[in-house]
Amino acid sequence: MVSSTAFKQASFKQTAVKQGYLSSDPNRIVRIRIRHQKGYITIKGLGNTTGASRYEWEKEIPLDEAEKLLEICESGIISKTRYEIKSGNHIIEVDEFHGENQGLVVAEVELANEDEPFQKPDWLGAEVTGDKKYYNSILKKNPFTRW
Repeated sequence: MVSSTAFKQASFKQTAVKQGYLSSDPNRIVRIRIRHQKGYITIKGLGNTTGASRYEWEKEIPLDEAEKLLEICESGIISKTRYEIKSGNHIIEVDEFHGENQGLVVAEVELANEDEPFQKPDWLGAEVTGDKKYYNSILKKNPFTRW
């Protein structure tokens, strides 16, 4: 989680993201996403025991197809702004959620392995890796504003 809005001043890029789920089954999540006026389909497998890593496959698809697929997704479309922040040799992605998840801000950093060190900015809050209630596929079913 993120404990302040200081990340906004540190960001070098902002992107609007809209995404839905054709399948939110934890064994095979199928996500449709639109960002940068491009469409994507992503398939995620079941994560490891800590929740820090899992199989992920993503492919760009035409924007019009992504828009049509969003129309047939399960209910609960996720809307958020993604901020990218450089921290040492890493990029931290911070998602500020909108709609029914308004008020939730979550950060993620891709590491080569779970033990790889990275520079943690002062604004970075509590660790929520592996806490399923923060997964986007769960947030669509149980939004932050209902916690």
